[in-house]
Amino acid sequence: MDLYIVLGLSHGATESDIKRAYRRLARRFHPDVNPGDHTAEVRFRQIVEAYETLMDPQRRSRYDSGLVADTEDARRTSGFEGFDFSTRGVDHSATFGDLFAEVLSARGTRPRSPERGADLHQSVQLAFDEAFAGTTRTLTLTRREHCRTCRGSGRSRMSSSPCTACDGAGSVRSVRGHMVFSRSCSACGGTGQRRPRPCEQCAGAGQETRTETVEVRIPAGIGDGDRVRVPGKGNAGLYGGSPGDLYISIHVAPNPRFRREGDDFHLILPIAVHEAALGTRVDVPTPDGGTTRLRVPPGTQSGQRFRLRDRGAASARDGRRGDLIIEVRLMLPKILDERSKELLREFGRINGESVRESLPDAASYTDAPSHEQKP
Repeated sequence: MDLYIVLGLSHGATESDIKRAYRRLARRFHPDVNPGDHTAEVRFRQIVEAYETLMDPQRRSRYDSGLVADTEDARRTSGFEGFDFSTRGVDHSATFGDLFAEVLSARGTRPRSPERGADLHQSVQLAFDEAFAGTTRTLTLTRREHCRTCRGSGRSRMSSSPCTACDGAGSVRSVRGHMVFSRSCSACGGTGQRRPRPCEQCAGAGQETRTETVEVRIPAGIGDGDRVRVPGKGNAGLYGGSPGDLYISIHVAPNPRFRREGDDFHLILPIAVHEAALGTRVDVPTPDGGTTRLRVPPGTQSGQRFRLRDRGAASARDGRRGDLIIEVRLMLPKILDERSKELLREFGRINGESVRESLPDAASYTDAPSHEQKP
């Protein structure tokens, strides 16, 4: 089934062309205008499906690229093709075709089950500090909402009046030989009231496309690839169904200083040889944009790690913060003068052997333990 052919449009049709074609065809094939016409009902469902697909930019793009499978065969009624159970041209005697036609007519008047609205998806780009501290974003959404004219009923507002076909009884009686049958009135659907005309604004669909702005709160500590769910901000449901949700995919810009693992952040801290040997205090940056002072004890080795509690990201589960893990890297100084070279040679003569004697054997090479410090 070609959705463009269903609406009588070309593949380059604009949104205005789609709306005009939909309203024209929906008024023509709406079930309330064609009571008891199964062909018109099937055609109306095709028209609604074509309209909803082509009015949604993402669904239309997927359909045009061939990524949406044709679902017409899945919905086509099967099991009685080739049989005619209509009662046209048949006398009023009791026949199997008459009775079966009445059963099908009664089934067709049952109210449809509520259908949940479709979910919507958007993506948001965040800076590193925005993701760490949390922020808000104002998004523009194009979504299906209940028609404001008919309040989602799909029918024009008019005063109720008794159905002329059943005189307000909601059922009609028919005689089959010596038997009298009572069935639901097909003209009013068993309500006893005259069916209202389809809403002119939405052509009986009960929905219309609207654009609105939504302010979304992005929680603190959110990570790259996480999603935020906004309940009830998807497309409106059908036949009294609940609306869908809005899902926002988060993309966080990387920070050259910090590497994130879970709720922890890792930082590489370069220090000089004399600082590692004698000990020092160093101001290190923190993910929140500030700094904290780290005490490096004498004899610190390259690769040794220090853990600062509660300096990481806030957990999305319980709000607890991760840690900041600082790994020390020894950096050799640039030798610019002879005096510095001579001092290093003298240091080597005094401590060179003791350094080599302290080398561990191969079996003891493991990750250096981390040392906790209070911020």
